Amino acid sequence: MVTGATTVLSETGQGSDSGVLSFSNSTAASCNIDESYKYIFLPICYSFTFVFSLTLNSVVLYRSFHGTKRWNASLIYMVNLASTDFMYGLSLPFLVASYVMRDNWVFGDFMCRLVRFLFYFNLYCSIFFLTCISIHRYLGICHPMRTITLETKRAVKATCVLVWVAVFALTCPIFRFAQTELLPHRRNPGALEAAGNSDSTHPRMEGFQNCWDDAIDEEFQVYVPYGITLHLVGFFVPFSIIAWCYSRVVMAIFQTLHSQPPTNGPRTMRGNRARTGRAGMAIILGAHSPSVNRRRKSIKTIITITLLFALCFFPFHVTRTIFLVLKVTSGVRCPTMRMVSICYKITRPLASFNAWLNALLYFLTKEKSGPCCHKPQPTQQSLLWPLRMLGKGMNEEEDIEEARKHKDNDLKAEKTIFRDKP
Repeated sequence: MVTGATTVLSETGQGSDSGVLSFSNSTAASCNIDESYKYIFLPICYSFTFVFSLTLNSVVLYRSFHGTKRWNASLIYMVNLASTDFMYGLSLPFLVASYVMRDNWVFGDFMCRLVRFLFYFNLYCSIFFLTCISIHRYLGICHPMRTITLETKRAVKATCVLVWVAVFALTCPIFRFAQTELLPHRRNPGALEAAGNSDSTHPRMEGFQNCWDDAIDEEFQVYVPYGITLHLVGFFVPFSIIAWCYSRVVMAIFQTLHSQPPTNGPRTMRGNRARTGRAGMAIILGAHSPSVNRRRKSIKTIITITLLFALCFFPFHVTRTIFLVLKVTSGVRCPTMRMVSICYKITRPLASFNAWLNALLYFLTKEKSGPCCHKPQPTQQSLLWPLRMLGKGMNEEEDIEEARKHKDNDLKAEKTIFRDKP
């Protein structure tokens, strides 16, 4: 039950000298949580992300602007994704410095608000653009003809602008909640007190400026509904869309394999079912025909993208949601709060890893002349061409034009069949 008694628990920790976090509520005794590990763990993880994010995304942006003659929908989305991941990396050095100085924020209140805002703004921009890419691939593979009319360059650019505006509106309240607060230095972990009473009981005690990631104690009851809404709209809804889109894409790939025309004359329904079963098992067991290899690679790419997305963002948002709820819930047991706090701190760097994993996947799936982009056999062109859209698509316009030709050829073939009927 959520009550007015707020659990006093600083997300960044209280007591820069001890690294021990203390909380209390109306029904639970004071509980100390040792958080000294985060002053080593988080700076290492964020520094690693900072280096790789800036390096890999810089290369992606450079190759996109200097190595591309014609822009398509996939490239537009990828450039926006690389841009937001690049900016996300720029916000990390300030957090690294704060953790190295044991939560002592020396950059001022405005920079505290700005860095916290940029951290979440670019995080959710990245999630939203990954969602746009999944929808783009779903349309390109499951509804290729709709892609021609719906996903024009103008429509894609307008979608990107809408994403930036929507995420800004979603995350701008962070400017209000995130702020600095003077907290006292604590030498004795057993003497830790609630942060809300530190200024009144020790007005002259030497302290340090803490940059709150969520909100100060007096505003935390107001912040929790916003924080949960942010998680719901910013992650759980996009994650559901991504999972649905990629599941439909995998089903479509299986169906294109099962729909391959017979090569040895007409077959009975029983024979077609047997052939369909063998084709499905070929993907799983690893047949070596070019068409099966293309499908296996496409399915592996989809599974990899989905699993990495879930691994990076799902633990962070689940643990942070539980963390926020428990902070305003009375009667929370100390071991429970300790476990949730540790899990939340450990999963935070996972969310940041996606900033460079996106660029890494770009290089791993970007094959201009790889197996997935070889020209299909004439008998399979109408079935295989959508699979090319799983890549980043430097020749997407040619694929769309090829789709038009295939549609015209299919219509002509149907007319010929009807004419030949007695």
